[in-house]
Amino acid sequence: MITILGAGVAGLCAATVLAERGLSVQVVDSGPEGAGASWRAGGMLAPFVEGESAPPEVARLGAVAADWWAARVPGVVRHGTLVVAPARDRAELDRFAARTIGHARIGPDQIAELEPALAGRFASALYYADEAHLDPRQALRALVDGLCHRGVAIRYDTHLAPDQADIDCRGIAARDGLPGLRAVRGEMLLLHCPEVALSRPIRLLHPRFPVYVVPREGGQFMVGATMLESDDPGPITLRSASELMSAVFALHPSFAEAAIVEMGSGLRPAFDDNVPRLTQAGGRWHVNGLYRHGFLTAPALAGQLADILTQSRQEPALAH
Repeated sequence: MITILGAGVAGLCAATVLAERGLSVQVVDSGPEGAGASWRAGGMLAPFVEGESAPPEVARLGAVAADWWAARVPGVVRHGTLVVAPARDRAELDRFAARTIGHARIGPDQIAELEPALAGRFASALYYADEAHLDPRQALRALVDGLCHRGVAIRYDTHLAPDQADIDCRGIAARDGLPGLRAVRGEMLLLHCPEVALSRPIRLLHPRFPVYVVPREGGQFMVGATMLESDDPGPITLRSASELMSAVFALHPSFAEAAIVEMGSGLRPAFDDNVPRLTQAGGRWHVNGLYRHGFLTAPALAGQLADILTQSRQEPALAH
């Protein structure tokens, strides 16, 4: 029996792939369901857009994400990503274009065709047609349902010493065994605004507080996300909330009447280079450092882990 610590996106992806390979798995999490940073993620499967600031390894790992998720959970939307900027920040759009691939520069007519709600609001945009997004909460629940269907036990509110596990996917809680792991605080809003209809994630560029807006079912939108070098797990701050609200209002004025459904924060685990890692330390494997790319990179890391573990279990048999 392989024991995985952590029922966030890293732990559930690892458990799913290992179970699919025929290995016996259980998942243990010290908190309740929905308590971790994965629950507050944007759910953007956007390897090209993330390439603006992420190391190339992130895009490479994320290349399989959309297909992996679509094969296992409902609700993966393949409508691409749209990156826009106010007229005064046109230079930000040019800079973003120079640092990324996989996009087409489009004008106001094409913007209006893709997103009628944004008609007349932006003179140009970058369209990343091959990207996708999902609702993280629906996706995590679907993974849990799939694991339970396979007979995998998932135990929440259960404390287990790290040395009793085989795979550690605890995120920032694993700093005790991973030197160099740091916390990056992210804050988000969940809004209800049926007056605005968007069909894909929108990234609004701004020199001080760029923002992304991800459509969800039922007229809801996830707005995020700050990136603060902080260990504070407390509620969202007034400054962050006001910046997110100002930015989403700049995207479309109808958001001024949006109902705030939820405000939250989470601590993302990251290494100094912001590249996620599959490492072995303290007698167990670690999948960690996913930073802001959990849903994008977790499937590939889970596959790497499964390759290692299945190979190690075959070798003794081959020796006889």
